[in-house]
Amino acid sequence: MTVDARRLVDKLWSYVHVLRDDGVGVLDYTEQLTYLLFLKMAHERATRPLKPEQVLPEQYSWQRLMDARGQELEAVYTGMLQGLSREPGVVGTIFRKAQSRIQDPAKLRRIIVDLIGAQQWSQSGTDLNGDAYEAILARSASDGSSGAGQYFTPRALIEAIVDAVDPTVEDSVVDPAAGTGGFLLVAHDHASREASSMTPTQREKLRDDFVHGYELVDATARLAAMNLLLHGMGRYDGESLIDVRDSLTSVPSRRWSVVLSNPPFGRKSSMTVVGDDGREVREDREIVRQDFVATTSNKQLNFVQHIMTILDVNGRAAVVLPDNVLFEGGAGEVIRRKLLTDFHLHTLLRLPTGIFYAQGVKANVLFFDKKPARPGEVWTDAMAVYDLRTNKHFTLKQSPLRRADLDEFVTGYRRPEAQVGERWRTFTYDELIARDKANLDITWLRDETLEDMDNLPSPDVLAREIVEDLTAALAEFEAVAVSLEEQLSSADATQEDR
Repeated sequence: MTVDARRLVDKLWSYVHVLRDDGVGVLDYTEQLTYLLFLKMAHERATRPLKPEQVLPEQYSWQRLMDARGQELEAVYTGMLQGLSREPGVVGTIFRKAQSRIQDPAKLRRIIVDLIGAQQWSQSGTDLNGDAYEAILARSASDGSSGAGQYFTPRALIEAIVDAVDPTVEDSVVDPAAGTGGFLLVAHDHASREASSMTPTQREKLRDDFVHGYELVDATARLAAMNLLLHGMGRYDGESLIDVRDSLTSVPSRRWSVVLSNPPFGRKSSMTVVGDDGREVREDREIVRQDFVATTSNKQLNFVQHIMTILDVNGRAAVVLPDNVLFEGGAGEVIRRKLLTDFHLHTLLRLPTGIFYAQGVKANVLFFDKKPARPGEVWTDAMAVYDLRTNKHFTLKQSPLRRADLDEFVTGYRRPEAQVGERWRTFTYDELIARDKANLDITWLRDETLEDMDNLPSPDVLAREIVEDLTAALAEFEAVAVSLEEQLSSADATQEDR
């Protein structure tokens, strides 16, 4: 991040503390910034000397906010948010269900005049604006009270995954669980490195149709849509590159050549049901689709199946998944065997603990390609595993994961002959399919901390790892219990059919 971007971030973030006492949380503040940034940038486009562009109707002009005072300002701002929420395209995505959270008109005016209004956002370049906005999102994620970390994937990990998969302008990239758009941004940046040699048609595709994301949560979707705009992706008056809906609930109408995703943590898909007595009950929701090979309420397994269906022939996917996807029986076993036979499941990256904001996460990255159908033949000849977890200790602040920590993996991914050293190991299809339930949770490195007390990590790292292990163990116990429940339910259903 540049010095100018860092100064802008510090200035933007300073207002978080101003509003805390009024009950405005970090996410609420970030949302209000998003609304005001869009309005200010729309104003700048409409008033620029060369080729002015009227993005919004006049009743939503930035000048109306600048001219208003006191209670009038509050009323004008609220009315604009309500009206913009009914607009089509990217505007409707950003302002979907928008509400004013700043109840003090004086503080609202300070943000409008001193914070947003004092900066020329369109003239300062997408690098400055985009980097500053994304840094705000990162700080929101690191704020433990905000709960924003659930959708934030470490940038170093995203960059390594994208460098490995290597999307180009000829690809079409999708994230079915887009969060704030991290994978889409990095994929776009990666492909843009060749922009100087692209045709005008390719540059237009790179801007308007290279990436697409799906996001279920309104608040997160608006952050993603704004994030993309600030990085020069999409049009202010065009269709949104972020589709606000549950990507799991319908058969896809389009296929993609590249899928990059970190589906939300948490095992089950659920819905809230209000009973006759008025009490709310969370019910597990099984996703039933004709294009799925197994029916389950496990959210991660359903995302794997969804990604399998939306990949185009010869398409390639990289997806971040918790450990239970590697070993869970029932539906999990069915899906893994499908991946090994009908897809080319060629690489598994075992991720270290301590890199996610969510507690107790032990995760991996599965890399697989979709191949043309050839019944009776197997596409996976062997799977390479890279273990970045054993004897690795990271924390979010003191010892964060860096892109350089993944250099060995990316080099080996790109050049299989470079898959040397103790952290690389390759397993044949016959070895994998012969494992109990096609279990892909494979370890071989010796944990040195168990044998040498001098190699113990620092107390803070050790404490976090204990929490991670206990939380992960509970999740694994739950996975086993749910798997048994599903097997028993399936057996009961079979008996009833007889």
